[in-house]
Amino acid sequence: MKSAGLIIIVSFLALGLFAPDFAPNSPLALNLKHRLEGPSKTYPLGTDNLGRCLLSRIIFGARMTLGTALLTQMIALIIGISIGLLSGYRGSRLDFLLMRVVDLTLAFPSLILALVIISLLGPGLNNAMIAYALVHWAYYARLVRGLVIEIKGRQFIEAARALGAGPLHMILRHYLPNILSPILVLAPLDIGRVIFALSGLSFLGLGAQPPDPEWGAMLSEGRPLFTTAPHLMLFPGLAILITVMGFNLIGEGLIQERRGVSKFQDKPMAP
Repeated sequence: MKSAGLIIIVSFLALGLFAPDFAPNSPLALNLKHRLEGPSKTYPLGTDNLGRCLLSRIIFGARMTLGTALLTQMIALIIGISIGLLSGYRGSRLDFLLMRVVDLTLAFPSLILALVIISLLGPGLNNAMIAYALVHWAYYARLVRGLVIEIKGRQFIEAARALGAGPLHMILRHYLPNILSPILVLAPLDIGRVIFALSGLSFLGLGAQPPDPEWGAMLSEGRPLFTTAPHLMLFPGLAILITVMGFNLIGEGLIQERRGVSKFQDKPMAP
């Protein structure tokens, strides 16, 4: 399961990184004489309403869609882990205040709250990334805070305190390494959610703007022509579906491996 997901994601990442080498045409080149054509030798997946090569736009879209999703996830992880560590370690009034901010953020559907933020920042892919990262971090802050509280009373934490370890040393050397494992297991599953969210925002015209070859924006461009040229939505939609499925397979595989390790560790030793 995990291997299949890795093959899918590595393939799309390779397409994005080496897009100029794989793409048969420029993703922005217009050719109105060949608009809305079906698959051919020159245009393997056909052309859009402006005569642009659909395959080339999907290949370059892998770079934009995956790149923005991974960067958004990284920003959310950094913010969420930092706030969760601080909240769980310090406790008391700071913990109460930070968790109320988390509760307020989680009280609204993430996509709706992202739409509100984008309405303040304005449309654009960068603003869509910022908006969704400012929503997505709360899930990780809540999880990390719980993990920190869980390991707070363990013996190695008490031993480090008895040896005079400072707050920064405690967080970086003892808390952070012990909370990263479950976070890294869940992160691939959440990347699929980020891809759906950013593609959805681009589909609504709030993320990537034409003529950027982003998969959600391509779906939006093809929607008015769905009945006459369904390939304009079919192929970008399949790209999103397969990519999200790849991340989900990786996440499910990691979860199963973690469960297997936990069962092995909990199994009593034979006498």
